Amino acid sequence: MGSLLAKKQVGETCVVCEQAKTAGIHLYTSFICTECESVMIKTDTCDPKYKYYVEKLRKVTNPEIYS
Repeated sequence: MGSLLAKKQVGETCVVCEQAKTAGIHLYTSFICTECESVMIKTDTCDPKYKYYVEKLRKVTNPEIYS
């Protein structure tokens, strides 16, 4: 529990901007900060930034389920 509390205070590294942030969402095992999420959902597919975000999101992998 102590390590979880420390992690929340320091933050997690965003898979897009690669900075430590305290607020955001988890997508599988990856973390996306609130700021990047907000910019990504507003980015038009014609915008050159769109390709950048797609490449960054390729880092997000589906965790394997072991049974």
